[in-house]
Amino acid sequence: MPMTPRENFIAAMERRGPEWVPLDMGKHIGAIHKTHYAALREGLPELSLAASPPILDRMAQTVVPEEQLLRHFGVDFRWLVPHWVQVTERTDTDGYHDMWGVPYRGAHGDHFAVDTLARPPLAECETPEDVLLAPCWPDPEDPGQFAGLRETAQHLHTTTGYVIGADAIKAGPLMSALQMRGYQQFFMDLVINPALADAIMGKITDLLCRMWTRYLDAVGPWVQIAYVTDDLGTQTSLLISPKVYRNRIKPFHTRLHQHIKAQANVYLMMHTDGAVLPLIGDLIETGADILNPVQTSTTGMDDTAALKAKFGDRLAFHGAMDVQQMMPGATEAELRWEIARRLSDLGSDGGFVIAPCHNLGHDIPPANTLAFFRMVNELRRYPLVLDPALAAGSSYFERLRREGGA
Repeated sequence: MPMTPRENFIAAMERRGPEWVPLDMGKHIGAIHKTHYAALREGLPELSLAASPPILDRMAQTVVPEEQLLRHFGVDFRWLVPHWVQVTERTDTDGYHDMWGVPYRGAHGDHFAVDTLARPPLAECETPEDVLLAPCWPDPEDPGQFAGLRETAQHLHTTTGYVIGADAIKAGPLMSALQMRGYQQFFMDLVINPALADAIMGKITDLLCRMWTRYLDAVGPWVQIAYVTDDLGTQTSLLISPKVYRNRIKPFHTRLHQHIKAQANVYLMMHTDGAVLPLIGDLIETGADILNPVQTSTTGMDDTAALKAKFGDRLAFHGAMDVQQMMPGATEAELRWEIARRLSDLGSDGGFVIAPCHNLGHDIPPANTLAFFRMVNELRRYPLVLDPALAAGSSYFERLRREGGA
């Protein structure tokens, strides 16, 4: 009897003979922008896709992918998404304050971004006591945050064979601290005022642990994967030095990750964009089982064969299909070659979930998105037969380098 997607995912994680490389799309980092969704709808007249599906992530303006689209694309995962709660609308501009009090400003209806010109909620704090007494902290017991997710998780587990994921609570010890304190100020705090920095990240971690306790109390018996986010990299380097990470930030990641894994039998997937190669070993030590997104357009993350050789016995990989440069600019031959390369490098023995490494934006030709899912489904069955696609040698990134674009 063929495996279900859930059984196949567990076999892939345990490196014990999966039948195909799992395919993912649809969580809040890794979904489809509303404009791109509309373009895909035009290209899929055989599906009855909604003209205006619900927004999944207000900041990125991605949408909730419809079940018929997930099935059409062959997606193996179904994600449970915490509700946006304790959000207040701004009256001075098109924007809002999120549950952490962080101000966001709209960008002409395309997306929202942290408003770095507005005063961040912890800007005035001078002592750890000020941090603890600040009025901006969210209520971790908000009943609306996970309302209905228990019933959805149980239904999915009982009636389908899909992999069920607990999507991230949109916060992380470093990311949220930077947004709540102000980027420049918090980077300085990490070095010259570590007690204040620790108080901020400690409070964020405490609240996230309390939220995850409630979250997994609701859905833990039925999910296989829990997703956390905290960006540590840029296009070419880390946001902070390895020393600062290990001394100041890693303890909070470890506490959060170990707490989550103590609540339910789940694989923990950590999202961190950018050139994070120097910290991958540290992330494994914090309890990360899967690294997302493997952003191959950044320094050190392009050699996926080397990543697999160095870390593949301790870590699975999720993503690796670049949406920043490759999917917007690749020809169909280059797209097929890229899919085949990442399947070969990362998925030869399991331990890989192929997926767009971030959201599918409106700068990607709809034909490339449709071709991506079609080609993945053509190539991902074991035993992997990839030599014909690889023999073409059609590398988008090599062409970009030849043309002086990278």
